[in-house]
Amino acid sequence: MADATTVEPLEKPQLSLGKDAARNLATTTKSAPQMQEISSRWLLKVLPWNQVQGGVFRLNRRLTYSVGDGRVTFVNTGSQIRVIPQELCELPLLRDFDDVEALTALADRFVQKEFEPGEVIVEWGQPADQIVLIAHGKVEKRGPGKYGDETVLGVLVDGDHFSYQAILESQDFWEFTVKTVTRCTVLTLSQDDFEKLVSQSDSLGAHIARFRAQAQLPQNALGEAAIAMSSGHEGEVDLPGTYVDYEASPREFHLSVAQTVLRVHSRVSDLYNEPMNQTEEQLRLTVEALREREEHDLVNNPEFGLLHNADLQQRIPTRSGPPTPDDMDELLSMVWKDPSVFLAHPRTIAAFGAECSKRGIYPGNIEMNGNMVPSWRGIPLLPCNKIPITDTRTSSIMLMRTGLEKQGVIGLHQTGIPDEYQPSLSVRFMGISEKAIISYLVTAYYSAAVLVPDALAILEDVELGR
Repeated sequence: MADATTVEPLEKPQLSLGKDAARNLATTTKSAPQMQEISSRWLLKVLPWNQVQGGVFRLNRRLTYSVGDGRVTFVNTGSQIRVIPQELCELPLLRDFDDVEALTALADRFVQKEFEPGEVIVEWGQPADQIVLIAHGKVEKRGPGKYGDETVLGVLVDGDHFSYQAILESQDFWEFTVKTVTRCTVLTLSQDDFEKLVSQSDSLGAHIARFRAQAQLPQNALGEAAIAMSSGHEGEVDLPGTYVDYEASPREFHLSVAQTVLRVHSRVSDLYNEPMNQTEEQLRLTVEALREREEHDLVNNPEFGLLHNADLQQRIPTRSGPPTPDDMDELLSMVWKDPSVFLAHPRTIAAFGAECSKRGIYPGNIEMNGNMVPSWRGIPLLPCNKIPITDTRTSSIMLMRTGLEKQGVIGLHQTGIPDEYQPSLSVRFMGISEKAIISYLVTAYYSAAVLVPDALAILEDVELGR
């Protein structure tokens, strides 16, 4: 019996015009060029922008005698950790001290110690006879509460220290207990070694004497020069005379610049401008990229970026790692005078939402610029992807008060510049090259200033993804 053969069906002939051929006669509908880098740029929207004539903003403040405690930096060789001598100037009693030899001698006298979680570094009632630097880890300062129970007075992390006051004033006993939360490495300098070095160095001794004299000048609780006044008196008493002293060397902010050269071939700009102008689209995307860089610099620039310019007394760590409602409330207590806005990375906001869900708390929403955004205690919580996330999956949350009248955080720019395309952004024609390429110089000028320290606070080391 013969094998059956399969007959392939013949391809049916096309009965109408195909889409590929028809497309040659059709006019396509096109989108403008899209760009993934473009973000909401909330920081640029919420900052009040102030005109800076002459390109420099001078921040005048009331004279402050005492400076905030700084954080100390360390270097390590294997497991051996050493404080950088010049970093000791972050301690208020050594601020502006420039004798490198004396600073090196002090750094060499610090002794490294290791502590396990839950161990006591110093205990209330023991002799206060040392300076302690936290090289790595987290510790809690604890003390007796009003009703006899123990309460947390503060949390210290990498680079923090205590207590130069004890060793300077020769206090008899510690007035608090310091207990480790994690494994910690600390460096300690005993009072005996400190006093020996002071007696051996004339420059160090003179500097300590000046610091003690300055500490005795009348000042308010924030360290500002006091304004003498009288209240609650009766009769014809002699009223005190006074004046408000200013900082002798106020800080100046120079406008920063972001620039690029946009190049467009003349043939492209002449022939391919329908339905969209090629030069305008190129310029639009370039300006968007410059504005993204502007917001990045306002957050991260070492000179004027907000993450670097927050006062060290306005930086707090989280209590347990993830961002909790308790942490946000503590952050609000740092900027309690009319806070304006929280800023955090979108993933940080998600982590905060997860912590709220665990507790059965649901943050409300608030309207800003026609958008519904999350809020905490009525303060908008806005996303800002320029706040970095570290390799260890930690980030920061910023809280600020904004506005010149409120002594808050302000943006700085200068309008009315030549060839201005947007406020404080210019597009300047540079000419046509021999290769028929048209060049435009695109420039943006900007900066930011924190008018008083309590206008900005940062919640640091916020863990994500727990």
